[in-house]
Amino acid sequence: MIGNWLDIGPITQIEPGTARTLPVAGGEEIAVFLTMRGEFFAIRNQCPHKRGPLSQGIVHGDVVTCPLHNWNISLRSGKALGGDEGCVPTIPLKVDAGRIYLLRSAVLGEPVSVEDSIVQDIAVQDRAA
Repeated sequence: MIGNWLDIGPITQIEPGTARTLPVAGGEEIAVFLTMRGEFFAIRNQCPHKRGPLSQGIVHGDVVTCPLHNWNISLRSGKALGGDEGCVPTIPLKVDAGRIYLLRSAVLGEPVSVEDSIVQDIAVQDRAA
């Protein structure tokens, strides 16, 4: 762990176009995705429709399709796309020196402080770079 960030492992653990899951003691499982364009995203591993495992869905662009009922979920915002309604919490992440880090407070469901909010903004900028 580095400050407010949890080190969850090397970037090489995820193949492009797939996801890996991270169990959270006392919390919701997280899915960490690597798109074919090389972008990393982290969201709760649960479709807002019927709680399908999004980590087992098909990744296309920055969207994952739920394996249960084909709902499309934006990896950037967590929102259901098309005519579907619902949202999945996103988890800020950053990649540094070949390692993936998730924002500790978001993973553990802790209240987000002003400092964490600033860190989240930086993480989103890092992802876009």
